Amino acid sequence: MEALGEKAASAARGLLRLPGAEGRPGSCGGPGEAVCWPPVGRVSGSAMADEESERDSVHTGESHEGAEELHVELAQLSTEQLVALVEDNSHTNSMLKIETEMFEKFFSRVEPKDLGAERHGSSLDLGQAPYPRSRRKSKSRITTDRVICLTVEQKCDLVQRELEETKEDLQLLKENSERTLQNYLAILEEADIRLVEIKRAMIEFDKDIVKTITKKKGSVIASDKVLRYLEDWIRSRDVMKEKIHLKNDSLKVQKKKMQMQLKQKEELGEALHEVDFQQLKIENAQFLEKIDERNQELLQLKLTVGNTLQILNFYKERVKAEVLNKKLRRQLAEYKVPPVLNYVHEKVAVHDLENSLRIWERKVEIVEMALQSYRNVWHKAKMASHQLQALLPEQERQKATEGL
Repeated sequence: MEALGEKAASAARGLLRLPGAEGRPGSCGGPGEAVCWPPVGRVSGSAMADEESERDSVHTGESHEGAEELHVELAQLSTEQLVALVEDNSHTNSMLKIETEMFEKFFSRVEPKDLGAERHGSSLDLGQAPYPRSRRKSKSRITTDRVICLTVEQKCDLVQRELEETKEDLQLLKENSERTLQNYLAILEEADIRLVEIKRAMIEFDKDIVKTITKKKGSVIASDKVLRYLEDWIRSRDVMKEKIHLKNDSLKVQKKKMQMQLKQKEELGEALHEVDFQQLKIENAQFLEKIDERNQELLQLKLTVGNTLQILNFYKERVKAEVLNKKLRRQLAEYKVPPVLNYVHEKVAVHDLENSLRIWERKVEIVEMALQSYRNVWHKAKMASHQLQALLPEQERQKATEGL
């Protein structure tokens, strides 16, 4: 508990703003207060030494009183309150550490001559604060520290300048990274192209040379093929090299032209600045939005045209049906029914034709029956003739035997 109390006491001095914590060199105020910087100059002299010794004695008494008050206040706090106090002070210290690092970066960028010029003409007009009270100083000390304090406006100006520098560094890092990435992508693309070419060359060599050599070992034709293949490959490499040289020359010419155009624009005062690029980006975004709107309108018009074509086809079919209906109605209206007597005659003629058809059908049936009977008789006669022909040779043979 005593160790925790001592830790909370050391951490709470900056939070409670007690006299013992205000006078430390290099201490900083809150976000809305002036920031005290580490001492940058020293003033020596006997008068300053006397004044410093008197101030030390006064400050020593105040420090003892502040320490007693601090112990009394800490004794009244609970453990949770002490832990919360330590956490708050740790957060404040981390914020002050970040702020100090930012200020150190700023001063590492600025030259002393720039600081001297800014003290007279810039908004960063650094003023000198009164001598701060020290918690404990040696009586033999004959010099005092002068601290430089910054107002809120000066701090904002410093932060703004540091932010701009950081943005420039990030932009430069981004450009370098993009350039490096493009180089690596080009190397990868070149490696892929080489890999494809090597695989193609291996396949062609295996197909044209290796198979021939395996079939005809030690032949002169195989060696000639190898030499011819290598010569063709070298010739193709030379042709590709010439093409690449020509392409590089054309790119160099284009680069020179672009540089000349850029130089002319800069001479005429037409050089594009970052604001112009931002304006172009805004206009490009606006045009892209308009293009999207036009595409949506075009899609809507296409849908409308499709619906209109469907309706048009429907009306065309309807018109065709109406025309056919009118034609049939006109034919029906113009049709004249023949006389009843003609109908009777036609009916009688049809009846007579049907009767004659039935008569002829019966005649055909009778003729077919007669034909069938004739065919049967003919078949029987034919069979009888065959039998007679078979019997006649036997009778002749019998007569011949009897004569012998």
